[in-house]
Amino acid sequence: MSQVQTMWNKTSRLPLGDRVFSLLFAQKAPYFASIRPRFTVVEPNRVELLIPKRRRVHNHLKTVHAIALCNGLEAAMGALAEVTIPADKRWIPKGMDVSYTAKASGDVTCVAETDAAQWTADEPDLPVRVRGELADGTVVIEGIIRLWVTPRR
Repeated sequence: MSQVQTMWNKTSRLPLGDRVFSLLFAQKAPYFASIRPRFTVVEPNRVELLIPKRRRVHNHLKTVHAIALCNGLEAAMGALAEVTIPADKRWIPKGMDVSYTAKASGDVTCVAETDAAQWTADEPDLPVRVRGELADGTVVIEGIIRLWVTPRR
């Protein structure tokens, strides 16, 4: 079991455990702290986190900035990769293709998803499906983050 999964399992049982986990995760990758992600689901092949709409992540339209959205998608993808990847493999992001589909006028839930079979394939290129949506289900960003998955040496 990965360190990220162990940390989620331990903290999520505590009162406000999702917030404790989110703070600890952001300490491992400090850049993610800028969006104050709040993880709500951390499991193999699926991670969800919330980016609260607040002034620090606003653009000139007072909506959540496109790069803050990408940051949230990457944080979700990174947690997903850590809790899903087989122990004999390693990963690194290879690229991101996203479309901004609506204004992010509220809190945004970022979702990263894969299928279990993707992690056992011999192909090193692994696409992770990502999207961000508002509470009413409006998708504000969607795309693919490609990982390069290789055997550990």
